[in-house]
Amino acid sequence: MPEAVPAPSADPELLERTLRERLPGAVGATEEEIAAAEARLGLTLSDELKVLYRVTRVYSGDGFDFEEADRAGEAVGCELSGLEHLYSVDAAVRHPGWDLGATRAVSTAPDAAVQGLAGSPGWIGFGSNGGDTFAVDLTPGPAGHFGQVILVDHEQSLGAELVAESLTDFVLGRVREERRDRRGDKLPAVARVGPGCLETVQAAAHPALEVLSIGAWDGIPLSLAPVAGLPRLRTLTALPGTLADPLEVAGLTGLEFLELGAQDWRVLLNAGAVPRTLKAAAIKVRDQDHLPVVGIANEILALWDRPQIVQTLLDGDLGPAL
Repeated sequence: MPEAVPAPSADPELLERTLRERLPGAVGATEEEIAAAEARLGLTLSDELKVLYRVTRVYSGDGFDFEEADRAGEAVGCELSGLEHLYSVDAAVRHPGWDLGATRAVSTAPDAAVQGLAGSPGWIGFGSNGGDTFAVDLTPGPAGHFGQVILVDHEQSLGAELVAESLTDFVLGRVREERRDRRGDKLPAVARVGPGCLETVQAAAHPALEVLSIGAWDGIPLSLAPVAGLPRLRTLTALPGTLADPLEVAGLTGLEFLELGAQDWRVLLNAGAVPRTLKAAAIKVRDQDHLPVVGIANEILALWDRPQIVQTLLDGDLGPAL
């Protein structure tokens, strides 16, 4: 949102007066140090964030000053990072792994203050609450403000919560309490078929569908025909025994992640029908010996000339059973 502007509450002069009153004698960063931080991050910091570090840089050339850090944290309202430790909360920082990340979908509503992303170079982490990261948001959503303060939850893989419309509001304690659902698992981009969810694959079929997950299913095995050829479908996960014909996977032309049971994978491998568009794969195991699964995994890996899983046999006496 290049047209985004600071919130009306953003007041660098008020912010500086407040911080200097709370932190008399604090050592601030020089303009050269701030410029160096901007060069390292590859962007221009907000005026409010510059003011914060002009008042207190938290770290000194001699190392960490615990007393100053504690005072600065109390003055700002969080565990404050030093200027040289500012960082971008980008997607790599939050990468949750394919098994979770591939089943989520990025979306940003027209009225969202924060973009529903895994991360952004413009989310500048400046502090924490002991686990989650407070960041100044330089890349806000459609209804957001440049320089707003967001909270990036370490237990979530997408999005962030709007905490305050400006750093001035944050320091003055004018923070928001409401929370938005940002799990990235909503229709039509993400669909789940099974108890408590959709009852048919047909009900999930939509041009915007990106993720289809088929859970526990006691009825007749399901056909994938209704979602064949959908342009954005990139993820399919299906519990063992839920698919009527695993070979219908071949009709999903844009798959990046596929999770199936061992028997379904065997059908695809025997038919030479494993989608070559895959970037990652998983084998779902339920109440069966894991060793045969290693062989299936190695066959999948071999299709992409990836290193094989090495098996080591240990032979010995564990002693009498207790």
